Amino acid sequence: MPLLHLFVLSLVQGITEFLPISSSGHLVLTWEALESNVPEHDQLIVDIAVHVGTLAAVCGYFWRDIWDMLTGVFAGLAGRPTAGTRLAIFVVLATLPVIVAGFLLKDVVDDLLRSAQVIAWTTLGFGLLLYVADKAGAQMKRIPEMRWADALIIGMMQVLALVPGTSRSGITMTAGRLLGYDRREAARFSMLLAIPAIAGAGTLAGLDVYESGNLALGLDALIAAAMAFVAAWIAIALLMRWLAVASFTPFVVYRIALGGLLLTLIYTGVL
Repeated sequence: MPLLHLFVLSLVQGITEFLPISSSGHLVLTWEALESNVPEHDQLIVDIAVHVGTLAAVCGYFWRDIWDMLTGVFAGLAGRPTAGTRLAIFVVLATLPVIVAGFLLKDVVDDLLRSAQVIAWTTLGFGLLLYVADKAGAQMKRIPEMRWADALIIGMMQVLALVPGTSRSGITMTAGRLLGYDRREAARFSMLLAIPAIAGAGTLAGLDVYESGNLALGLDALIAAAMAFVAAWIAIALLMRWLAVASFTPFVVYRIALGGLLLTLIYTGVL
């Protein structure tokens, strides 16, 4: 695959994965814009490879939370639960709905919903929902105050991210804000939820690469993952700094503009 294509795809994925603007939607649109002749199977592997790069980035950035959860699991098994134990439980609880839904709806999503029109409407609609949630939600609650019901609601909202253009990070941050969590805390929990989601997809992609026996494809995937890692780390750091002092409004404006542009191009016959 051309190195330029790998660079563009990695940059798009790295920047958009943890911003509330939909990485999957941007990847679909990027593939269409590149007009690549890469087989669909190979496209999927590269897509998940760049997701693996972003997984490494989020694990590195939030390594303290991950360490707390790991030690918390063992502490819980020993009968001495900690804050890390609770956080690990909530991450698992919030992940279960998307696992079940993904298993049941995968074929529907892949066959029917990966279109520019769907992405346009979800980009616009869920962007507006993020704005409402950000303005209506309080700035009070933090993750140590999280309840079982909160984690489950966020997890159920994450199921909507199976539809391209919704944005997994966007919908979970929206849910967090609706529940009254501080912007940075909503973003932090959203990014922790990305770890099991991306890890599962990355495992499946790794098996595909191994079974294909295509070493060149494996090298392309490795390059894409490395470039996505760098872009994602920078995006996470900048987003967390931004949310410490400002709101989600710039991302809402971007989504409305992108959704509006796509709808205009679609209904005028350009796309």
